Amino acid sequence: MDIRRITSAEAVEAAGHLFDDAPRPEATERFLAEPGHHLLIAYEDGEPAGMVTGVELTHPDKGTEMFLYELGVDEAYRGRGLGRALVTALADLARQRGCYGMWVLTDTDNDAALATYRGQGGAPDGTHAMLTWTF
Repeated sequence: MDIRRITSAEAVEAAGHLFDDAPRPEATERFLAEPGHHLLIAYEDGEPAGMVTGVELTHPDKGTEMFLYELGVDEAYRGRGLGRALVTALADLARQRGCYGMWVLTDTDNDAALATYRGQGGAPDGTHAMLTWTF
């Protein structure tokens, strides 16, 4: 397994099957242009097999933390530790960038995600509710 930090739209397009939907060119360019946005792709035998995105969030009284935005592993590569390796790689990057912590939201019935995050040291907070606005 080879995990790489991605900086080109071409690499994102080549790994498009790892995302929920096809990457949008404008959004891809905007994401990659932001210094606090991170995309890591795991390759197996040169093929994109998994990805994780992270976004640094800074607040005046808290400092900077990493938000694990999305984790995706191609179905053919699941159960091989790619998800765990990607979460670890993002956590390592967060430490290198001076983040004081990392967090993620996932559905309470997403057993695979919960096992991955817990297995890499994530602990349930149990005190938060997610509210959304759709525009």
